[in-house]
Amino acid sequence: MDKNTVFSQRIRLRHLHAFVAVAQQGTLGRAAETLSLSQPALSKTLNELEELAGARLLDRGRSGAQLTTAGEQFLVYAVKVLDALNHAAQSFNAPAPGRPVIIRLGALTTAAMGMLPQILDRFHEQQPNTTVQVATLHNNVLLAGLRAGEFDVGIGRMASSEMMAGLSYELLFLESLKLVVRPEHPLLSDNVTLSRAMQWPVVISPEGTAPRRLAQHMLDEQSCRLPPDCVETSSTSLARQLALRYDYVWFVPSGAVKEDLEHHALHALPLASPGPGEPVGIITRSGYPLSLSAEVLIATIRKFHH
Repeated sequence: MDKNTVFSQRIRLRHLHAFVAVAQQGTLGRAAETLSLSQPALSKTLNELEELAGARLLDRGRSGAQLTTAGEQFLVYAVKVLDALNHAAQSFNAPAPGRPVIIRLGALTTAAMGMLPQILDRFHEQQPNTTVQVATLHNNVLLAGLRAGEFDVGIGRMASSEMMAGLSYELLFLESLKLVVRPEHPLLSDNVTLSRAMQWPVVISPEGTAPRRLAQHMLDEQSCRLPPDCVETSSTSLARQLALRYDYVWFVPSGAVKEDLEHHALHALPLASPGPGEPVGIITRSGYPLSLSAEVLIATIRKFHH
């Protein structure tokens, strides 16, 4: 009997669960707690797995357990196997009538306004018995919530390697910054410059946010300053009303006003946003299987941008 046949016949789910838990937790102690096992029992299971594999999958030391190159390759397949089994189990346990499946979605406030209405409508055509709980947050809070398991799926921005630790990211689009006004705004009849636009009241995202950083870069490049009559808010609904009904110039990520621009409810001033834009994508926890409904939601988000 060859080595591959022995491996496939003798490997057990406990081997995969043990290996994935250690890869996720980084130490045998934390992984053992997660699996409700003793540390010696977990160590024995890992030794059995490495003997079956004929390769060292983990380097274990005082500082924790690190995946070897072979371990990194095996992790991809181990997670896929556990994910497939999770989906198979869900197919036998359809929710009782009247009890919807729940998906927890965290999204940037601008994404919630610009993308989500159409995405959720399409999603519920395919998954009518699913409740989507949507939380709109700043990006750093969204990433922390994903890492803590508070959300199943996130729509957010790429961040530093420290903030993205333990997360998987899939780019959807690059989001530029636009300055938008109502269709009757006096600025639209002028030769617009950023300096002239800053003579009108402004609505802008708070300091510390990606849209504010882009706006500040744009202002600095052209030696402009924000006017004193300025509203700083993370509420896209408030900002939109100020721009729609009054003479505010709104610094806004392009995704939030896509439909407003297409339907001419708002107009973008012909002022170039600096750089290629901020990357916005789908974010999930690495190594954690998603429900079938969550996978359908992700597929719907992808279709919206392809």
